[in-house]
Amino acid sequence: MRSYQTSASGLAAVWARENTREALWDAIARKEVYATTGTRLIVRVFAGYDFAPDDVHRPDFARRGYQHGVPMGGDLWTAPAGKSPALVIRALRDVDGANLDRVQVVKGWLDASGKLHEKVYDVAWSGNRKPGADGKLPPVGNTVNVADASYTNTIGEPMLFAYWKDPSFDAGERAFYYVRVIEIPTPRWTTYDAKFFKVELPKGVPTAIQDRAYTSPIWYTP
Repeated sequence: MRSYQTSASGLAAVWARENTREALWDAIARKEVYATTGTRLIVRVFAGYDFAPDDVHRPDFARRGYQHGVPMGGDLWTAPAGKSPALVIRALRDVDGANLDRVQVVKGWLDASGKLHEKVYDVAWSGNRKPGADGKLPPVGNTVNVADASYTNTIGEPMLFAYWKDPSFDAGERAFYYVRVIEIPTPRWTTYDAKFFKVELPKGVPTAIQDRAYTSPIWYTP
């Protein structure tokens, strides 16, 4: 793979109580972290059995998350009878960057035979888009101007909140849940370089990229 085929370097983010070596180490040890493809967007996730849809709008969102669930990187144990895990999610765009396209929950689980399955759920998105007959969400659009290596935030949303409850939960199966936050398309680094150096883009190289964030999984163990 050549360098022009790869994206720019990513970033790691840590939810720590304070900006000290000890607090950062503790957050990393409990896996309350997420990664991005270079953007500085913010995402926070909690999972538990007693969350309600309105919890995503509470001013004490984090406090309630810790009191009634576990954060990203945490562990959920055997579910109470008749209850399923619910995730409450907040995502905020990079203050100097692109708006948000959508928020997804990625669920993985082991069935009784030990086979691993995975499914992606769109749980919040910008605009008035509706999933198609195949269940897939239409693209958000693309405002990238390749010649100028620019884009506009006329599509997407600066913030997206989501409440999602597992619709196919099996209390006897091991599972994990992580959140993916996707931005609207922006010029790829090769597009910026082509404009700056006044050269042609290599053939076959995409002109835009949708940067994103991935949270640490929340694990369910019966």
